[in-house]
Amino acid sequence: MSELLTKPPKKILIVKPSSLGDVVHSLPFLNSIRSCFPKAEIHWVIAKGLEGLLQGHPMVDRLVVINKDLWKKISRAAETVREVKGLFQSLRDEGYDLAVDLQGLLRSGLITMASRAPVRIGFAEAREGSRLFYNHKVRGGKDVHAVERYMKIAGALGCDTEEIIFTFPFPKKQADAAGGIGEISGDYCVIVPGARWKTKVWPAENFGEAASMLPLRSVVIGSGPDAEIAERVVSSSGGKAVSVAGRTTLPELIGIMRGARLVISNDSGPMHIAAACGVPVVAIFGPTSPERTGPYGRSHVVVKSSASCSPCFRKRCSDLKCMKEITAASVYEHLRSLLKTGR
Repeated sequence: MSELLTKPPKKILIVKPSSLGDVVHSLPFLNSIRSCFPKAEIHWVIAKGLEGLLQGHPMVDRLVVINKDLWKKISRAAETVREVKGLFQSLRDEGYDLAVDLQGLLRSGLITMASRAPVRIGFAEAREGSRLFYNHKVRGGKDVHAVERYMKIAGALGCDTEEIIFTFPFPKKQADAAGGIGEISGDYCVIVPGARWKTKVWPAENFGEAASMLPLRSVVIGSGPDAEIAERVVSSSGGKAVSVAGRTTLPELIGIMRGARLVISNDSGPMHIAAACGVPVVAIFGPTSPERTGPYGRSHVVVKSSASCSPCFRKRCSDLKCMKEITAASVYEHLRSLLKTGR
């Protein structure tokens, strides 16, 4: 056990509300903490809309769901104040022994402080002043993959960091996970054409062209706002793709990923789900760094722009040459190679 702890904690709070990919990256940390403190009760602060990723998880005893997007709206300030007060009071009442902030922002720092846990730990590089709310800090580093950064905190707590295991509350059968969507059967590829930043989006027509060359059908997934770009992928696929964008829950999306032969994706949350499921991924990177947020594991391929400005980490760009210069033919060659070698 770490010198930070005088005794094994009985109740632990993990603060990692978002985003989808970041929560997936936190799962090996959860596995490590649970293995290290098997008798502890673990609670997790998660953002509304992402709770499906952890609901029913055997390692999480309670989900604390926060509506963080509502907190940003000035017009709902009174409602937000009431919610935050209630949240902070409920956290104080829990009597946590350990609180871990994996998010590293002002909001998460305040939540960590509100827990009143005697041991409050986070990253030394945490932003927005959140590190002021910790009494123990760990240096994570900048050019380190997110999974490995989170495991540094596990190591500081005296937990094993050698084994990286992604644990999902998987549905028992893919058919259950697919939610009865009839288009999904047999061998298929999953296409993820959306992303949180517009600069991370490879042209939909390129996804469609790559799908048209594959010897198997493709399933295009995404949230409701991704439905339009998903249809453009379908229309460019020559009848080789079908869209279920906006029609799946998070558990259903996990089930669809589990059954795929391979995945083509932008730098996105679903890409990380696929990698965590052990499905080979061809990931397309332009403005972001695969060293920090690429698909974790050895069975994946990153197709990266050769543009001198990449990675720029910009959410806006009038050029987007880093994404446009990546051709469907080059992506297809990687897909073909993965299909030959198998899963």
